[in-house]
Amino acid sequence: RPPANGRAKSVIFLFLFGGPSQLETFDMKPEAPDTIRGPFKPIASRTPGLLIGEHLPLTANVTDRCAVIRTMSHDFNDHSGGGHYIQTGHRWHVPIGNGFNVTPKDWPAIGSVVEQLHQREASATTMPAYAVVPNSLGRLQDYKVQLRRPGETAGWLGRAFDPLTTRIEKRDASDNPYWRACTDEELTFQIDGLVAHDSLNLDRMSKRQSLLTQFDDARRRLADKTVDTYSRHQQRALSLVTSQETRKALDITAETPATRDQYGRHLFGQSTLMARRLVEAGSRFVTVHYDCVDGYSWDSHRNSDDVKKHLLPTMDQALSALLLDLEQRGLLEETLVVCLGEMGRTPKANAQWGRDHWSTLFPAVLAGAGIRGGTIHGKTDADAAYATTPPVSPEDLAATIYHALGIDPELRALDAQGRPTAIVDGGQPLLQLFG
Repeated sequence: RPPANGRAKSVIFLFLFGGPSQLETFDMKPEAPDTIRGPFKPIASRTPGLLIGEHLPLTANVTDRCAVIRTMSHDFNDHSGGGHYIQTGHRWHVPIGNGFNVTPKDWPAIGSVVEQLHQREASATTMPAYAVVPNSLGRLQDYKVQLRRPGETAGWLGRAFDPLTTRIEKRDASDNPYWRACTDEELTFQIDGLVAHDSLNLDRMSKRQSLLTQFDDARRRLADKTVDTYSRHQQRALSLVTSQETRKALDITAETPATRDQYGRHLFGQSTLMARRLVEAGSRFVTVHYDCVDGYSWDSHRNSDDVKKHLLPTMDQALSALLLDLEQRGLLEETLVVCLGEMGRTPKANAQWGRDHWSTLFPAVLAGAGIRGGTIHGKTDADAAYATTPPVSPEDLAATIYHALGIDPELRALDAQGRPTAIVDGGQPLLQLFG
């Protein structure tokens, strides 16, 4: 059944892929030994008892709007599997080390469940209920084969409930658009995954046409073509590309320069702003990927320099701007913001002050939609290695998101064989987070 009685009309899911360190963000341990506490100093926040990393000063000033979960935990210590687990609330069926890409057997993303329920509504709009920006996860990673990490798709629920996914290119193999100012010519947010036909494709990276001109050209071409032979998935893609609502929402240049500056002109900032535009236009679940581009990024094995110079400052700017912008527009009370990675980092650093994979403990930040701001959920040990209160599982997080949306976590969806299957298996919503 469609969602009802939820505080959240929509969700913005900021996914920091690679695993930000708990010890450099929201679980500082200034009394820990030198080998553990890290090179960054703690600073006070607007939440009593919460010290956060010195490179998150803007976020420190808005924690009174947030609840920080310190005790996220699971045992799938792998990027692809962890990413699937966090975005779906279900363990990936592929064992660690046996795969990296999406499969038809993947569990549906939370956003895909929202999309399915949305499509059942008689009043469903032409705006996608579920969108992913700026790219499918893995698309900008430096691999010899095309990579699309699991977790964001509809999996066995069916392609009709996949997200609308945009596509942003990088300049060359060594480019990282998350760490630099992006031009309007680059920030086209074109729709990825349209049918492979010359008359139906938007240009991949046209510098001669504006985004709006490309939409208009696609609309004119479609007017002369029959689309009866296309699949339901392709029909949906065509309806989205010809939708005036989608066209307007994806035009980032409609924002004022001041607003764009507030979010940051880098790819994560502008993609987070795009997420706000999409939910304002009617989308219900928008995932913003902060992807790995150089082979490391948040997966900071090598050192803490990139974390200090690029990763934390860009995340800090975008997250804080989003909360303030939503609040000023009267949207924060009806928009759930979720920000986390798929794992944390090892308490003991290596010789170069990098940290390795540690899914046993990592933080998450939630805000809006009735979340009690200025709160901390869970306690951890002296080294930020283990939870000393009951840990929060990906199943619990999924149940909490569904609860905020007014979707019964015990809802069952039909799998590929037509069998009723629980959208969450065993998770419990964290009701104490809500006021």
